[in-house]
Amino acid sequence: MKRITPVVRAIEVDISLSPRVNSVKPSKTVAITDQATALVQAGVPVIRLAAGEPDFDTPTVIAEAGMSAIREGYTRYTPNAGTLELRSAICKKLKEENGISYTPDQILVSNGAKQSVLQAVLAVCSPGDEVIIPGPFYVSYPEMARLADATPVILPTHISEDFLLDPKLLESKLSDKSRLLIICNPSNPTGSVYPRKLLEQIAQVVAKHPRLLVLSDEIYEHIIYAPATHTSFASLPGMWERTLTINGFSKTFAMTGWRLGYLAGPKHFVVACGKIQSQATSGAGSVSQKAAVAALGMGYAGGEAVATMVKAFKERRDYLVQTFGELEGVKISVPQGAFYIFLDFSSYYGTEAEGFGMIKDSESLCRYLLDKGQVAVVPGNAFGDDTCIRISYAASLSTIQAAADSIKNALISLRRAVSV
Repeated sequence: MKRITPVVRAIEVDISLSPRVNSVKPSKTVAITDQATALVQAGVPVIRLAAGEPDFDTPTVIAEAGMSAIREGYTRYTPNAGTLELRSAICKKLKEENGISYTPDQILVSNGAKQSVLQAVLAVCSPGDEVIIPGPFYVSYPEMARLADATPVILPTHISEDFLLDPKLLESKLSDKSRLLIICNPSNPTGSVYPRKLLEQIAQVVAKHPRLLVLSDEIYEHIIYAPATHTSFASLPGMWERTLTINGFSKTFAMTGWRLGYLAGPKHFVVACGKIQSQATSGAGSVSQKAAVAALGMGYAGGEAVATMVKAFKERRDYLVQTFGELEGVKISVPQGAFYIFLDFSSYYGTEAEGFGMIKDSESLCRYLLDKGQVAVVPGNAFGDDTCIRISYAASLSTIQAAADSIKNALISLRRAVSV
């Protein structure tokens, strides 16, 4: 009897993704950094000025604290909110440096400030709510709003006003749907620092809207250049109750790889964020938390070690401001903090680059600079402003000088093409 072999039909697997994920754009800063890294690994001498991390090593006292924690077996889970030792140290820091008072149960330690921001947005926003974001903005803010099924509302700022939010514009855009205002101070990508008087004017607008909360991202607070000074939004009259303060250790203490940030705010909101964290990552790394305690013990604003880093950042900033100030058609807002300069190169748009093609926007300009100058920088459209590009000066002065020369030469050849 002939055996009949059954026909097995391949089952087609459903590979669709959720609408929530499909609404989120990938990070351009991460993509460009990865592309530049791949070129370097392939032997192309690319100068990488796209990433937002200090080029300094973590200060020795912090690294030693981390290594001691490992040697002493401090390698187990910590409480979800973070160790009491670290949360108490954070409270002390916020009181002494920022003028805002919290108790340890009003602090949530997370795996980086980015996680702290996302959890805050998820905790307070409902579908249909609006998240108010001054632009240029940190690339992840609008995408975090979308992950919460909220709508990002971008309020443009201008280079002629140092990219600072106009309180009158804010007031005109607020509605019953407005739930969260995000302020990054000092700013990534512009390096702008909000003067206290302007923050007070913004606070007066916020105070008129009972539903409106403020997320104050202060991760760059100590990378600031005199005479600019930093003001925590929660320290303003009437703002403590509605402010979620985000900070961390990555930028000030050159601890990007340690992955440690924190949220400070009213307990009701902090507990809500903690619920999300408990079902996602649980507590942050035990070793990193021990290192963070050592970081906060280095003195006011990180002491001499951080002051040395800030001095180097300022020297690099000054060099870039002077160098690009000499280029025709470049508009500059001198950064007062962080380690980025956000330059308007839009006068070069519309030019044809030999062997490359048309420079029509910030993205094509950055591709041209990578191709012609072998320098990786980030297009302004990633931050909501297509007229500019972001250059990170978290690299040695000699590297900054080489990159600036390459960029200038590439742009000068474009300018020649315009003149012909």
